[in-house]
Amino acid sequence: MPSFSQPGTVLTDHLFEVPLDHCDRSGPQVTVYAREVVAKENAGTELPWLCFLQGGPGQQSPRPKGREGWLDRALRDYRVLLLDQRGTGRSTPANRLTLASLGSAEAQAEYLTHFRADSIVADAELVRQRLTGGAPWSVLGQSFGGFCAVTYLSQAPAGLAETFITGGLPGLATTADDVYQATYPLVAAKNAAHYERYPDDIAQARKVAAYLLRKEVLLPSGAPLTAEAFQALGNCLGASTGSHDLHYLLEDAFDGDEISDLFRYRTQAMLTFAAGPLYAVLHEACYAQGAATRWAAHRIRERFPAFSAEAALEGSDPILFTGEMIYPWMLAADPVLRPLAEAAEVLAEHDGWPRLYDQDRLNGNEVPVAAAVYYDDMYVPQQFSVCTAAEIRGLQRWVTNEYEHDGLRASGGAVLDRLIGMVRGTC
Repeated sequence: MPSFSQPGTVLTDHLFEVPLDHCDRSGPQVTVYAREVVAKENAGTELPWLCFLQGGPGQQSPRPKGREGWLDRALRDYRVLLLDQRGTGRSTPANRLTLASLGSAEAQAEYLTHFRADSIVADAELVRQRLTGGAPWSVLGQSFGGFCAVTYLSQAPAGLAETFITGGLPGLATTADDVYQATYPLVAAKNAAHYERYPDDIAQARKVAAYLLRKEVLLPSGAPLTAEAFQALGNCLGASTGSHDLHYLLEDAFDGDEISDLFRYRTQAMLTFAAGPLYAVLHEACYAQGAATRWAAHRIRERFPAFSAEAALEGSDPILFTGEMIYPWMLAADPVLRPLAEAAEVLAEHDGWPRLYDQDRLNGNEVPVAAAVYYDDMYVPQQFSVCTAAEIRGLQRWVTNEYEHDGLRASGGAVLDRLIGMVRGTC
């Protein structure tokens, strides 16, 4: 496979053919892409492998530019594999263009049932066997990648030498309803912290919401910018710089009395699912085990009337931004999702999802595991993570409020360094 150099690293491309359905290995195949990264000084050295499982779902692995952040720390000890999970990046894509050939919404939905954590883990196992000759490797899972790591511990622990999880310990029996019942209050708290930091944003957000309820506004893509879409910008509030990013966006919301073009373009960049349509289509499915999700975020929102922009404007309350929630209107609004809206409806009603976690196997776990749990995590509630940590035998847990959900990236390698130290007994 082709290799090339960046400052301090050598990168090699790998392509693997894997079954679409791992229960039918003679059936259709898809391609999984992975990028190997090794420190230049270690290019010819035998090193243990570390497979990185990206957050998401439906997001491609990072595109490195030399030795940066957590990757720099990992390269001291490992040959790193950045896996484009099936359907993402340079793996066989799953989007409106490629899924159209399947025809009906039912056929598209059935195809997409094979793009959850269980299939990603089965892919990783085939990749591991081809790269390591059967030797176990280490796994680092961030956010949804941590969900995949727990599935890995449940389904194929013999393939793991050690496991590191950052902001990604899922509830083992937690439903999508449970997740949103817990996360709406967390998002409300992030809103309160944002407005305490930037009190002038209260009036500015109310002004924007009032404008959008009064006038039709389109993003450059043609997608409608409604008050509800405006509220969805709050998904950034759980990141380390998210509050600041939202503030600067609001600063430039108007040119005179009209919504500015700059605001429209920046908002579109934050709201579009062009970089990861599976994030929207399969988001609630990543929580599903044996039951349909039926647009859980949309249903549970009715229990939290403070998130109604109309109600806030009728009084003097601040506009509450929403968080990591997928709503049916998003599938209808975003041009990259619109052709998949019917398939998403089928998936929302699908109740045949297999279990992702094996509690008995986790209770008897023998793989060294270290996990960072972020106390103020807006996306993965720490109360679920702490309970799961107690169920995985031998897991070493680090609960911290030093970082937000993106601590792996934002810490510049400090989070990974601590987890490695915990597993090795040096921290």
